[in-house]
Amino acid sequence: MDICALGEKPPLGEVPDRMHVFCVRQDRFGAPRDAWQREIIDVPEIAEDEVLVYNMATGINYNNVWAALGYPIDVIAVRQKQGEPEDFHAGGSDCSGIVWKVGPAVTNVKPGDEVVVHSGWWPADDPWVLSGRDPMLAETTRIWGYQTNYGSYCQFAKAQAHQCQPKPKHLSWEEAGCYLLCASTAYRMLMGWSPNIVEEGDVVLVWGAAGGLGSYAMQITQAMGGRAVAVVSDDSKRQFCLDNGAVGVINRKDFDHWGPMPDTSSPEYGAWVKGARAFGKAIWEAVGERVSPRIVFEHPGESTLPTSGFVVATGGMVVICAGTTGYNITMDLRYHWMRQKRLQGSHLSNDEQAAAVNQLMIDRRIDPCLSQTFTFDEIGHAHQLMHDNAHASGNMACLVNATEPGMGRSA
Repeated sequence: MDICALGEKPPLGEVPDRMHVFCVRQDRFGAPRDAWQREIIDVPEIAEDEVLVYNMATGINYNNVWAALGYPIDVIAVRQKQGEPEDFHAGGSDCSGIVWKVGPAVTNVKPGDEVVVHSGWWPADDPWVLSGRDPMLAETTRIWGYQTNYGSYCQFAKAQAHQCQPKPKHLSWEEAGCYLLCASTAYRMLMGWSPNIVEEGDVVLVWGAAGGLGSYAMQITQAMGGRAVAVVSDDSKRQFCLDNGAVGVINRKDFDHWGPMPDTSSPEYGAWVKGARAFGKAIWEAVGERVSPRIVFEHPGESTLPTSGFVVATGGMVVICAGTTGYNITMDLRYHWMRQKRLQGSHLSNDEQAAAVNQLMIDRRIDPCLSQTFTFDEIGHAHQLMHDNAHASGNMACLVNATEPGMGRSA
């Protein structure tokens, strides 16, 4: 079989020679709407521990906005330096679909299983992984569909078998396809860094609360008995946050002290501290009592981290997974060491954490927060919306082999 149309299923276990994909090439790096183009490529071979998933729907994540831009790294060039021959990036890091073919060493899934795929990828023979330690701390770990090729913008997605989790039966394909990258990342941030994990009554400050990561951070905090305080950039996002677990909402545009912290000996430092204290007071008002956050859920980075480090409680943790406003940070270390605060980097999740947050979804304790669904041919458009911050609150999905929205619910 040469190729099948989107939505056309070959016999289970049979794989065509070629498939439909959306991919990026180096000569069109730039605006996502132009960088992402539909092509037909060969279906890749799978290793003994890998699977091919007949991909029903995919989520849209910011890592493949970066892939389209070729910034901050050229993912194609990086892989070619590692010896991989492909001159394209067929990306995508969130997937729902049907296991179609498995390698000979795969035992946890079989053809016909409905799955969602988490984005933690690591070689099974890495000595760190073989030792039984957290594979997310292995030097060889990569983001599936960003640092690896053949992700979820492929008609048949190649993944490692351990990445597969059961698809929640009550979700449509597009709902199931949009959540696991952000949800598992948020879960590791909030529950992966003991003793700084969400416990009953804990206040958690959530930056970018109306986005993909933030929507799960609020819900996970609520599911664990904590109290999420949402930070947004527009009052129109307030109700979304309150509907998805926040006990209070702060509009960051009510404050103007953002950016690098002034030198502590400068006249400007006093004004900065005044702004940071006013923001801390707003947190108390949102909670309804004078309680500072035990955890600050960070990802803006450069413009906000000085304030995050200032307002987090004594013995608390600022946990960060990105730097969307920049990578250079400033902090007043006096508050950091004297109050024994923690600044923790976090990235993706391991299998156990992905399974735990997926169980929260299966148990309907959290929701995908799907805001918009697009067609396969709108993948570039969806990335452009994300690049321009013009997308709706929550998470976006694109159909792949699912022919129309709402398919896939069975309970």
